[in-house]
Amino acid sequence: MNHYETVFILTPVLSDAQMKEAVEKFANVLTDNGASIVNEEIWGLRKLAYPIQKKSTGFYALIEFDADPKTIKKLETAYRRDERVLRFLTFRLDKYAAEYAEKRRNLKKANATTTTESEAKED
Repeated sequence: MNHYETVFILTPVLSDAQMKEAVEKFANVLTDNGASIVNEEIWGLRKLAYPIQKKSTGFYALIEFDADPKTIKKLETAYRRDERVLRFLTFRLDKYAAEYAEKRRNLKKANATTTTESEAKED
């Protein structure tokens, strides 16, 4: 099993519920094909560098997972069949990129716990 990361952009006309449902759909495609999801992040609505299908913004999402290479083909087929997906990119992480991704996740968790602790102290 290799470590992969996929980033995809969804059309901005979706509601929050529809966007989350689409992200969940692609996560389910992965888990149904034997992948284990390591991390899932929804980056939200962001401005695109250039217009895609006459749209200047899109919902960004990232999923980090461990899977067999055969699973990638099934995931990308699901992306291509879904009209809500503007762009996607899936790539295999080498050991250095995997270490960096893990450090980034741990730092994010540490910042989240620090924020909740400081909010609790203020109350």
